[in-house]
Parts: sequence; C-alpha cells; structure tokens
Amino acid sequence: MAAPAAAPAKSATKKSAPAPSNNASDSDIAAAKSSGKVWVNLDSKVYHKSGRWYGKTKSGKFMTEDEAKAAGYKAAQGD
Repeated sequence: MAAPAAAPAKSATKKSAPAPSNNASDSDIAAAKSSGKVWVNLDSKVYHKSGRWYGKTKSGKFMTEDEAKAAGYKAAQGD
C-alpha cells in the first residue's frame, strides 16, 4: 500500500491579496466625464468629480452625482 501524499508546506510569510482591479480604463473615464458622472470611492465614501483620483482608486465605480449623494457619499474637498 502506498503512503499518502504529503500536504504542501504552508509558507510562514503571509502573501498579500492582489489589489482590486476596479480602476477604470482611459476610455471609461472619458465616457463617464462626458456624461457627467462622478467616481465614487467605495472605501472612503467620497466621490470625485475630476482630478487625480477620478477613476483611479482601487475600489470604486461611476454613478451620477445625485445617486452618489442619495447613497450617502460626500464630495471630495479638492474637487
């Protein structure tokens, strides 16, 4: 009778999970800007109308400003 296969050794170091890929593409950003949508950062609960973080945070999505406000998101201070 064959010996059971050994389970793979677990690494002592913790591997970090890959970053979410919710960043918008350049074409998505252009389309959203032209339709007046804001970028909502789902983690910070802040929305961006333009600027450095528009479409660039790890966890976010586009929606209208009215939808963002109704969902409880606040406007970014620098926008």
